[in-house]
Amino acid sequence: MIDWKSVEAADCAVPADRPMDDLVRELSRALADPDPLVRDGAPHTVLATWIARGVIGRSRRLELGDEMADRFTDPRVEARTFAPLVLDMLVTAGDFKASWVDAFERWYPAERDLRGHDETLGWLHAVAHGADLLAGFGCHPEVAPVRMLDLAAARLTAPTDHVYDQLEDDRLARAIARVLTRTDLSERDTVGWLDPIADRFGADRISLPVPAHISNCLRTLRLLYILADRGVRPTSELPAQPLYHRDAFKSAIATVLDRIVRR
Repeated sequence: MIDWKSVEAADCAVPADRPMDDLVRELSRALADPDPLVRDGAPHTVLATWIARGVIGRSRRLELGDEMADRFTDPRVEARTFAPLVLDMLVTAGDFKASWVDAFERWYPAERDLRGHDETLGWLHAVAHGADLLAGFGCHPEVAPVRMLDLAAARLTAPTDHVYDQLEDDRLARAIARVLTRTDLSERDTVGWLDPIADRFGADRISLPVPAHISNCLRTLRLLYILADRGVRPTSELPAQPLYHRDAFKSAIATVLDRIVRR
C-alpha cells in the first residue's frame, strides 16, 4: 500500500519502485474509498496534481475516464459522487470522450442521494461535484452548451425531499453561468432551458412548507440572476466573464421567479 501522505508531502513526486499503472489503479480505488480521509485526502491531491502535470500518459488517462464513467452506476454513493471530480480533472487537462458525457447525463438528474455531507462517509456532494463537471462539459467545444443547460434544468426539477444545505445551489448556479458565457449560444438556447422550471413553478399553487425542489430552484436562480448581472469568474484568479445574451437572460429569470412571487 502506497503512503499517499508521504507522496503528497514530497510535492507529489512519483514513487520510483512502482509501475505507473499500479499507482493509478491504487489512486482510482482510493477515490471511491468509504473512508473520507482516504477518498478526499492525499490520494485526491496526488491524482489531481499528476493529471495536471501530465505525469500519467494519455492512454491511461482515457482508461481512467472510462472507469469513472462506469462508476456512475456503482451501488456506493461515495463512488458515484467522486467520479465527476476525477472526470473534471481529466476534461480540464484536455482529455475528452463523448461516452463520458452520455454517462454523466444519465446519472446526474437520476441521483437520489443528494446529501452534502455524511457523518461517516464525509463529503458526498453529488449536486456540487456534478455541477463542476457540468461546467467542464458545458464549456467544451465538442459539447453543445444547450445540452448541459437542459441537464441542469433536469437536475433542478427532479423530485427530491432534500433541500440543498452545503452550498450546492451556489456551485450549480456558477456552473450554469459558466456555460452561459458560450458565445455560440442563441438567445433562445440561453433562455429556453428555463421553460421546464417555469412550468413547474406554475403547475400548482405552492404550498407551505415550500417543497424541496422548489426551494432548490429558487435559490439557484436567484444567484444566477446576480451572476448574470455581475459576470462569473471561471476561477478565483481570473476576472469575471459576462454571460452571453445577458439582458435577455436576466429578463427571463425575473419572469420565471415572478411566477412564485405573485402566488
